[in-house]
Amino acid sequence: MSASPDGAGRERRPGGAHSAVEPFQVAIEQEVLDDLASRLERTRWPPDPGNEDWRYGVARSYLEQLVEHWRSGYDWRAQERAINALPQYRVSLDGVPLHFVHVRGVGPSPMPLILTHGWPWTFWDYRKVIGPLSDPAAHGGDPREAFDVVVPSLPGFGFSVPLTQTGIEFARTADLWDRLMRDVLGCERYAAHGGDWGALVCAQLGHAYSEHLIGVHLGVCTPMDLFEKGLPGADEYGPAERDRFEHTKQRMKVATSHLVVQSDDPQTLGYALADSPVGLLAWILERRRNWSDCHGDVESRFSRDELITTAMIYWVGNSITSSMRYYWEAQHNLWKPSHDRQPVVQAPTAITLWPQELMLMPTAKMESFYNLKRVTKMPSGGHFHPMEEPELLVDDLRAFFGELREQ
Repeated sequence: MSASPDGAGRERRPGGAHSAVEPFQVAIEQEVLDDLASRLERTRWPPDPGNEDWRYGVARSYLEQLVEHWRSGYDWRAQERAINALPQYRVSLDGVPLHFVHVRGVGPSPMPLILTHGWPWTFWDYRKVIGPLSDPAAHGGDPREAFDVVVPSLPGFGFSVPLTQTGIEFARTADLWDRLMRDVLGCERYAAHGGDWGALVCAQLGHAYSEHLIGVHLGVCTPMDLFEKGLPGADEYGPAERDRFEHTKQRMKVATSHLVVQSDDPQTLGYALADSPVGLLAWILERRRNWSDCHGDVESRFSRDELITTAMIYWVGNSITSSMRYYWEAQHNLWKPSHDRQPVVQAPTAITLWPQELMLMPTAKMESFYNLKRVTKMPSGGHFHPMEEPELLVDDLRAFFGELREQ
């Protein structure tokens, strides 16, 4: 993996200690790919009787097909070229390496917008929305709705490696994001959207840095004190919202195994996943299937190449273990409010409700916690909404931030 100049030069903004911004290109050494091919060829498969319905976890019959495609039909170099078609950069903030995409908007007054992914996502999960958001006229939209789009990799994820510091969770990530947007990129105010961990990062931005935020758009509403207090109880849901409570209770059943191990002892699991590409793919694949709106057919939402590329980004940067530690850090560095003003998140906030998202919060909690301006009930989509329903996400981002452009 290397960074190479692309003609953009170096830039340094005032306002915080950071290294120079350097243009970045993904260029994985061939020996890394050769080693991967050898590991795939030598996979030691466990027996898997009676598991065609995935009751015990990922079915070997399907995983073998996916791995065979990885070995014989998948082209990482083509994926590299696609990734490198976007302008990418690296910067170090207080010793934390950050990789980010920065696509400037095509329009009279583009709005700065940072998009934040979650786990097991990567920055590449936003690729389908970058073009429509940054150049709306080229995608049937109004150039007055253009955004300057910034898509960072979370610390310890993707190409924001190696992360050698500990203690970095979503609140500290929000600190880094504010510095990235304001000190590094020179944005006085900016908009933010996120899903999964990204939603917590964006909520924290709207809490701690509300004066810097145009608005916050959340792909999922996750309590910021989740790791201390858990999810809302049934009595916190209104009489007409019993379905949201039941939905959350049922959906969270497929989100317990990773929460426990990644919050308690992620390093132990990390040794296995960093050593076995098939193990890494299986761990990610199960979440893609269970958390998306695919009804058991994972390829109805993600192509085989898309599934493998997600695993590849974790593999080539050796980032799976540091990404899983993000849970441990949140569990052991509990969120603390930055102020006691109400609502907690004072930046104007929009929340989307995807029908197969893992959790749907009570309206009363959303209204009391956020400066809530918009709630959109989506017709389809799940946890990985930028990949599953990019058009719906783009439309809602344009609508919400379009209202704020006028203010």
